[in-house]
Amino acid sequence: MKEKVILAYSGGLDTTAIIPWLKENYDYEVICVCVDCGQGEELDGLEERAISCGASKLYIEDVVDEFCDEYVVPCVQAHAVYENKYLLGTSMARPVIAKRLVEIAKKEGATTICHGATGKGNDQIRFELGIKALAPELKIIAVWRDDKWKLSSREEEIEYCHQHGIHLPFSADNSYSRDRNLWHISHEGLELEDPANEPNYDHLLVLGVTPEKAPDKGEYVTLTFEKGIPTSVNGKKMKVSGVIKELNKLGGKHGIGIIDIVENRVVGMKSRGVYETPGGTILYEAHQQLEELILDRDTYAVKAEMGAKLAQIVYEGKWFTPLCDAVKAFIKSTQEYVTGEVKLKLYKGNIIKAGTTSPYSLYNEKIASFTTGDLYDHHDAEGFINLFGLSCKVRAMKMQEVEKNK
Repeated sequence: MKEKVILAYSGGLDTTAIIPWLKENYDYEVICVCVDCGQGEELDGLEERAISCGASKLYIEDVVDEFCDEYVVPCVQAHAVYENKYLLGTSMARPVIAKRLVEIAKKEGATTICHGATGKGNDQIRFELGIKALAPELKIIAVWRDDKWKLSSREEEIEYCHQHGIHLPFSADNSYSRDRNLWHISHEGLELEDPANEPNYDHLLVLGVTPEKAPDKGEYVTLTFEKGIPTSVNGKKMKVSGVIKELNKLGGKHGIGIIDIVENRVVGMKSRGVYETPGGTILYEAHQQLEELILDRDTYAVKAEMGAKLAQIVYEGKWFTPLCDAVKAFIKSTQEYVTGEVKLKLYKGNIIKAGTTSPYSLYNEKIASFTTGDLYDHHDAEGFINLFGLSCKVRAMKMQEVEKNK
């Protein structure tokens, strides 16, 4: 019996060429696993392609709802944003993919998991940390770091496939390197490799349009949340995946969620990419606006720190760690009363606040009003300021004394 290897399979050129390469160089039985996080039409024709290339079978695993409920929601609740811009679209999906790869490996009795992530990127780290955390006994083959892998270009990969009797609809022409799931799509390569170049948005965008091409009339959208979880769009109850799908349509239509970023990869280099996250951008904004009403000042401040920490954890592939569990537990505890309704106006790339309500709002008009009310006496501020500013005053007095004695 041959040893079995589980190949993380996307159906693209790299993973297609890896199938015969694994059989030729390692004599494995190759079992392909495509984990569906919402890639859409990218999954069409995968089974025929995988089998024709020499795989013994293909699993297509639908994890869309698991991805949204267990990985996206904690990041939304935390307002986890990497380097102030990146909404973690690829990062959030990698741990659920690694988890399912391990599950299939155990089911099939495989000894090895193989992935096609490059030796320069973040995904090799995310996949491998996930696998090591869940199944440390499994071997890992990272093709682009393997000395037996001699294919260094698309042309060479296509020729390799042809030599092995595999004729596939891949051309050698240049195209963007993309990663897509329900939450977002990323674009790298071509003109984006030079930060001096403006992105060719007419050629690049997939999920929406630029703000310039968005409708001249804005559109309102109303979201409801229960304990920090989105539950409806414009009065229609939906599961989280449905909310994201609907917001992707609305956000894409109005040019929402397009960012051009140079980020710091885990391996140390800077990388430039364009990300489209139309629905996610709306969801982050709506959730944060609701929290503005509900969370007390101290919790809000610490939660911001924990959100940044979770973003770093997720970006670095450390989802299955005690630290990640602890941070998520704190975040979840802050969501007990994050319930309410948020109304937004979408207009040419902008998300404009149009009203937020919650039964747990800490906003008290009687206190916040400029008129004097029973709950707040303006004179109380005098004593507070004297105490709050005492250290400033004492230091100023001391500096005056020092200057006088010079």
